Amino acid sequence: MDKLRIYLVDDHKLFREGLKLLLSTQDFVRHIYEASNGREFIENLSFVDCDVVLMDIEMPEMTGLELLSNLTNPPKVIIVSAYEQYALKGYEFEVVDYLLKPVSFDRFLKSANRIHDLLQTEQKDADDYIFVKSDKQLKKILFRDILFIESMENYVIIQTVSSKEIVYTTLKQIHESLPQDIFQQTHRSYIVNIDQVNAIDGNLLNVNSHKIPVARNLRDNVFNLILNNRLITKG
Repeated sequence: MDKLRIYLVDDHKLFREGLKLLLSTQDFVRHIYEASNGREFIENLSFVDCDVVLMDIEMPEMTGLELLSNLTNPPKVIIVSAYEQYALKGYEFEVVDYLLKPVSFDRFLKSANRIHDLLQTEQKDADDYIFVKSDKQLKKILFRDILFIESMENYVIIQTVSSKEIVYTTLKQIHESLPQDIFQQTHRSYIVNIDQVNAIDGNLLNVNSHKIPVARNLRDNVFNLILNNRLITKG
């Protein structure tokens, strides 16, 4: 999620035009759409995708609160209103922020950046798994649950916190499907989730109750990734 698609829903044309002009100068904005009320927004939503809705409360035909009650899977919402009394009701719809008019552009940017971070996190969480064929089934495995992967003759064993899955593939192929900053090859036969390493014992990694070897030629790189400047030594 690199750039945001923003929908402005407000019955004041000058407010929309001014905000659109300011937003168009920002690197995080991909597209800006407009609607003068909630009904117009709902009618157009089937034709465009948006990440953020910046909406007013008091609008003709359909208010902002009525709009929120009609959305089953709404995008992220920032309410911009001159009426403070609707704030509590707005947060019941899980809006990201409630801004009181007149609002500075810097204040709005803080909300937009917050939404951008939320969407980045959600996207990352959505991608944090793989499906593998094991025991004649396609099984979903979360990255965080993988302890290590061991290569055998013509298959690999994926050891998770709760199961052991046999997958007929190569260590190289499965490594290419994993985030390289978390899963590190420690030996020609092993890939380890470095977040699951409990201790380092010589050339062995303690991963849960398992001991995983570290090859001599990979030792420095593996240890640097695991320790990541968190080693405390005597002064």
